[in-house]
This record gives sequence, C-alpha cells and structure tokens, in this order.
Amino acid sequence: MQKKPTGILYIVATPIGNLADITLRALEILKSVDLIAAEDTRHSKILLQHYAISTKMIALHDYNESDKSLKLLEFLLNGKNIALISDAGTPLISDPGYHLINTIKPHAAVMPIPGPCALIAALSASGLPTNQFIFAGFPPIKTHEREGFLQSFINETRTVVLYEAPHRILDLITAMQKNLGENRFIVLAKELTKTFETISCGTINAIQKWLTENIKKQKGEFVVLIKGVEEPIAISDVEIYRILKILLTKLSTKDASALAAKITGKSKHEIYQKAVNLPKI
Repeated sequence: MQKKPTGILYIVATPIGNLADITLRALEILKSVDLIAAEDTRHSKILLQHYAISTKMIALHDYNESDKSLKLLEFLLNGKNIALISDAGTPLISDPGYHLINTIKPHAAVMPIPGPCALIAALSASGLPTNQFIFAGFPPIKTHEREGFLQSFINETRTVVLYEAPHRILDLITAMQKNLGENRFIVLAKELTKTFETISCGTINAIQKWLTENIKKQKGEFVVLIKGVEEPIAISDVEIYRILKILLTKLSTKDASALAAKITGKSKHEIYQKAVNLPKI
C-alpha cells in the first residue's frame, strides 16, 4: 500500500500592526490549511475574522510548546497541513516555535511564508547602517545580567537591534546610559505600522529625556537600534580588571572571562589569564 504523504508546516508572517500588511500568499495558506497554531488564539482571531478565515485554531505558546509539538507532528504525519503564526510578525523571531520546528523537520516539510518583521521594518527606516547588523532579541530582565548583555556591545561596530516591552523600556534606556555612555547614538521605533507609529533618534541621553517628558511615550512595543562604533575603544588593563572584578561577583571564572572578552574585544585566553591572576585594584 502506498504511504500517505506527510503534511506541510507553514511558517506564516502576519501583520505587526496594520492588518493590510499581509501577503496574498499568506491569506491563501491560512484559508487552505487544516489547522492554525497561534501564539494567542484570542489575538489572532481578530486577523482571521477580518479576512473571513474560519480555519480551526489551537494555541501554541512558550508554556505548552513541548507538549503540543508531538501532537502537531502526528497531525502532519496524517497528511494534514498546519500554519504557524505568532501574535505579530514572523514566527520564531523572539516568539515560540523553535521546539516545534526541531520536532517537525526530521519528519515533515517546513515552508516559510515571508512577510512583516518588526526588526527589519525598523532597521530599514532607522538611517543606521544595514549592511551588517546583529539582532539580540529581548535584553535580560535581571539588572546584573542586563548590564553584562549591554556591555558586550561597547565595542560593537555593527548596528545592534533589540526588542523591549513598554513597562521595561525606561529601565533599558537608563541601563544603556550607564553601560554604553550617554552619547551613544540610538534609534527608538514604536508602534510600527500603527496609528501612533513613532521613530525617534538621538543620543541615549536625549532619548531618555524624550521618554520621560510624557509617560504616553513609553507605551507600545519597541524596537531599539544601537549605532555601531566606528573604531573599537582602547581598553586599559586597569579597566579590564575592573570589568572582571564586577563579573566575577556573579559568574564563574570561565563565564566571566568569556563575557569580558566580548566586552573588551580581547582574546578569551588573554582575559582568562588576567582573571586567574586578578590583582587587587
């Protein structure tokens, strides 16, 4: 007996705000698949109702992805097609789906349906260099982890792109003042493609003042872009030892050395040797 062909998992990008920003192909896929796996079915229902799409949905999010992945694989092995969507933009970009993809790929086809993505939209309109950039997702929430994360970009020559939630944006900018310096140039893009879309640029100090002059400016989903440095900053041994001393209060020698190497641009071996022979300063 001929084996039944497996279904396809489609990774479908959806609008990041304006519902008109969806491709004809995405609409066709969402209407034709047997099931839509959505990050939040209540949120995605708005989009589906707008385009009169009645395809059945199930929730797939960070808290149930491990459990649901095997069930969705079984669905595909039975020849059914699935579309994966997130709340907004391209799935898996700081959204659920990684575990699902790695469960599916050895057994069934995975096909991207490209479209909106907040980081690309912000980058394209930022005025910052786009030939090379780093997407670093959401910064850590804990203070010392966030500081180490930001310090790793002190000498970064490429544009750095971050996401941040509205209730943490001011804390992030304040931490950037401390760890990257008040005069580092950044771009803040919020509510992209929506009614109150805003793209502001300036020094970290200027953006911090802009955010605090009206609390309404802190509302919305944010993309933060950091301009790369033209030349890496020369860091003295004294500064390297100071960085190591701070990192070693929270991290192992190996981990502190690896992070310090990123921050300073020095080799891991050189920094590790300094860590194990750390003088009193």
